[in-house]
Amino acid sequence: MPQNDRPAAGAAIARRALLATVPLGLAAPRPARAQAPGADWPNQAVRYINPFPPGGSTDILSRIFCLKMSEITGQQFVVENRGGGGGTVGVDAIAKSRNDGTTIGLGGIASHAINPTLQPSMPFDSTRDFTFVTGLWQLPNLLIVTNDLPARTVPEFIALLRANPGKFSFGSAGPGTTLHLSGALLAQLAGLDILHVPYRGAAPAYPDLQAGRIHFMLDNIPGAWGQARDGKVRALAVTSRERSPVVPDLPSLAEFLPGFDIVSWTCLCGPAGFPPAMVARMSAFSKQALESPDLRRQYLEQGATPWWTTPERIVAYRAQEQERLRPIIIASGAVRD
Repeated sequence: MPQNDRPAAGAAIARRALLATVPLGLAAPRPARAQAPGADWPNQAVRYINPFPPGGSTDILSRIFCLKMSEITGQQFVVENRGGGGGTVGVDAIAKSRNDGTTIGLGGIASHAINPTLQPSMPFDSTRDFTFVTGLWQLPNLLIVTNDLPARTVPEFIALLRANPGKFSFGSAGPGTTLHLSGALLAQLAGLDILHVPYRGAAPAYPDLQAGRIHFMLDNIPGAWGQARDGKVRALAVTSRERSPVVPDLPSLAEFLPGFDIVSWTCLCGPAGFPPAMVARMSAFSKQALESPDLRRQYLEQGATPWWTTPERIVAYRAQEQERLRPIIIASGAVRD
């Protein structure tokens, strides 16, 4: 080696020796990994669209959920009521919102399982136009009868109606509602000949039920249980597959009619295209909210059961419900030409 190259060689050896003493993690700084889109959700206030007017059970339950989400995340969740078209107006607004996570909202059995059969010309596609995050709550219906009806159990009730075909009627909130479908499924499974009397909402039916002008209803628990508790009507059973924790002493209709299962369920959804990391964050925060003891207590006081699901589960459940309810809807005569 030439004389004038020795200092350079010595310096190189010294550098290699120094690097060998440095921890590998510090030897060469790596560029920061880019954060996945949506991984910081929510990073601003979130609008929650409730497709029904203020004051009803969906509004109360939505506000309880949003208050808890605000508490958990530190961001404001603001409820916006967009009623109209039986929920179609608000759900359409959800579908057409920007998919940046600033707008989410309430979907459910009517908009995402019944209406695809009942109203196939809706302005949105119930499957393709949404990102589904989780279930929110479930509300069974309650079979209530006029106090003058000589039947105090489900077997007595079914026997009375079978013995008098065409003589008994039930009220509903309108064709294709869960109240109507509950009555239609009851008629199918029990072999009954009964008359359906549709109203514009459930509330106008109650005076006729109390007066005996109609004989029974299968209304959502929040309204029906209040009437029964006050002695204005008599409650016989719930329409869910299992007994409800809200009224655990009442049997389910499925105990007498296997396969009976009609539940008003809701879900948290947004427009199509939410990034996976955002959906994961929404799901995790929703789970924390829906499993909190204070939210559960408030939901049960309203007659609802909190219902968290994985995103995959709510997607599958919605599709199953649409298929399961289709023949019931068609047989009920509710399909609009």
